[in-house]
Amino acid sequence: MATYLSALHQTLIDVMRADDRVMVLGQFDSPAEGPRLTDVFGPDRLLPSPVSELALAGAALGAALAGMRPIVTFGIGSFMLNAWEQVINEAPHFRYMSGGQVEVPIVLHAAGGARGAGGAQHSHSLQAMLWNTPGLRIAMPASPSDVRGLWPAAVADPNPVVMLDGRHLYPTTGPESDEGSNLPFGKGRVRRTGTDVTIVATSWLVGQALAAAEELSRDGIDAEVIDPRTLVPLDEDLILQSVGKTGRLVVADETHLSCGVGAEIAARIGHRAFRQLKAPIERVATADVPIPFSPALEPVVVPGISRIVEAAKRATAYEPNRAT
Repeated sequence: MATYLSALHQTLIDVMRADDRVMVLGQFDSPAEGPRLTDVFGPDRLLPSPVSELALAGAALGAALAGMRPIVTFGIGSFMLNAWEQVINEAPHFRYMSGGQVEVPIVLHAAGGARGAGGAQHSHSLQAMLWNTPGLRIAMPASPSDVRGLWPAAVADPNPVVMLDGRHLYPTTGPESDEGSNLPFGKGRVRRTGTDVTIVATSWLVGQALAAAEELSRDGIDAEVIDPRTLVPLDEDLILQSVGKTGRLVVADETHLSCGVGAEIAARIGHRAFRQLKAPIERVATADVPIPFSPALEPVVVPGISRIVEAAKRATAYEPNRAT
């Protein structure tokens, strides 16, 4: 068993040992989770970095184009917004504009979502904004096993990859690997089988969805929980297979309700599985407001177990002939 953070730390060591082109720029070095990366590899592989996200992303992009495999750690996801010019307007476009001749093997890493009294400027969930940019691949590990499998695949990918952590995941524990290393992008996982309603959840909300499923089971509702693991590419077929069985879908993600991850998945599945659906698709998302600083208000705005349970109960209780 390992914590999410210790699995991440060890995986970085492993990928750096496996390929001397891998280098880390940013603020990640965690002595509490094992040997410091600087002690293992020295300053040439873990570069001392200024607190300038735009400069970090630009330097890493240049290194990737020159044949290196840089990893940029932004820390808080909101800080990645300061590097938007490189992340959104440069890195995703080189392969397309060169007709596939130029590879951009860069990994952009950050932890996102509401963290508890972080306030609006430190609590962004960026996955929907990033998903709106063709050329970026997006992974959202939900367990130490996912970390161990998805990170090697991300580092080996010739495209720019964004690795997003749910900040609440770091202390959680689980097996380091039960599926092998180097998981392919675009392959989701059934985390719990069920017959009454499908719950698709991302990142730390996977654990919330599993807890919600246990609560629902006490009321006689059998929920299936799907973890896509990557958004780009998205394992639509796995979700469609599940919805074909249950006829109902709940999507839980920390992005905002409008134009969020839940909205996109709902649109795709609604289009492809319209005749299989027995109830309207439910979305569990962050409210369309800035994340409040108040510890009392934040849980009201962001998704969690109770809201997933409520959404699943609405879906299973829906009766078309009585709808108003």
